[in-house]
Amino acid sequence: MLVLAELARNWWVFVLRGVVAILFGILAFARPGITLEVLVLLFAFWALFDGVLALISSVAAAQAKEPWWPLLFIGLLGIAVGIATLRWPGITVLVLFLFIAGWAILRGLIEIIAAVRLRDLIPNEGWLILAGILSIAFGVLILAYPEPGLLSIIWLIGLYAVLYGILMLVLGFRLKNLAASVPTPSQTSARAR
Repeated sequence: MLVLAELARNWWVFVLRGVVAILFGILAFARPGITLEVLVLLFAFWALFDGVLALISSVAAAQAKEPWWPLLFIGLLGIAVGIATLRWPGITVLVLFLFIAGWAILRGLIEIIAAVRLRDLIPNEGWLILAGILSIAFGVLILAYPEPGLLSIIWLIGLYAVLYGILMLVLGFRLKNLAASVPTPSQTSARAR
């Protein structure tokens, strides 16, 4: 029950992650002619921002004495991918997209594992599973078709970001609705006495 309380209390993190992902996706659709360097920078900042928010969630989970390692791993992975992308912006398109594919697949696997582990604690964990499946599908598509036109890849990234953002928004607002009905850790410990 503590995991649900902590997730519900931090519902805004999921909403913020969703909004940033949607904005990134819309920008990829609206400005497909942007240079690869700008796309690289946008992706790097998105991965960094998402990684930091996942780390915040992992700290909250650790304080609640709940499984925190999946969020920590997602956070560190996002930060590492963001820093590496900033450090070597001149990498080829193929390497960049392989980097993005690996990040998406690992992230998706961890999200599915986390959702399965939490299935008894949170209702509708299917949204997190769906987000994980979407991440894996996105990564596999990039691996399967690494050489199509840059415009197609930009649109694929934009579509992924928008869909992922929508799923995070849905999850965040569902958690917000649960926040009022879930006891806080202090309320739980007071009942135990």
